Amino acid sequence: MFPLNYFLFLQIILFLFITPGSPRIVIISYSMNYGIRKCIWTALGDVTANFIQATLVIFVIGSFFSDNPNFLNTFKWIGIAYLLYLAYDLYNSKPKDVSSNNISTKGFFSFFRDGFLVAGTSPKAWMFFPLIFPQFIDFNSNYVVQFFILITTYVVLDFLSLIAYAVLARKLIIWIKANPKVINTISACVLLIIAIIIAFIQKY
Repeated sequence: MFPLNYFLFLQIILFLFITPGSPRIVIISYSMNYGIRKCIWTALGDVTANFIQATLVIFVIGSFFSDNPNFLNTFKWIGIAYLLYLAYDLYNSKPKDVSSNNISTKGFFSFFRDGFLVAGTSPKAWMFFPLIFPQFIDFNSNYVVQFFILITTYVVLDFLSLIAYAVLARKLIIWIKANPKVINTISACVLLIIAIIIAFIQKY
């Protein structure tokens, strides 16, 4: 069974990945301080934490969603409210400064651990997986297959976006400083549109 509105899911996560949140700020800093290769371990730590978060959400409370469709509908509107909040927050946020100080020797596990902890403690991730992720799974069908399609898509694109930030770190920092509001304004507008689409087409 293919996930519900898969291409809408793609749009949401792509614009979330474009937004320079805390995992991407860490990747940019590490890329400048330690090089791109070591950033791979940080990216792996990030996606590992996200995989665990998604697994806990779907397989711990998945059957509850199936037995209580009204609760899922409530989550839908909470998710819409979160998207609207995120759009507002992005529009009003300022780009963060990235420091290249405190260069030191770090082992591969340290990079993995940092990526894991940053993603694992990210409020954005803990809001996304319980509130947005389940909206694209039909819990009355084979939701295990749907889960693996969605989480594989998420993990692969998240990993690639993190590496892209590492590769383009220096140019990206210069561009953000020169255009401090453009990327956040575009992302905020798209999230607003997506919230409206979910409100009208997601039915339970």
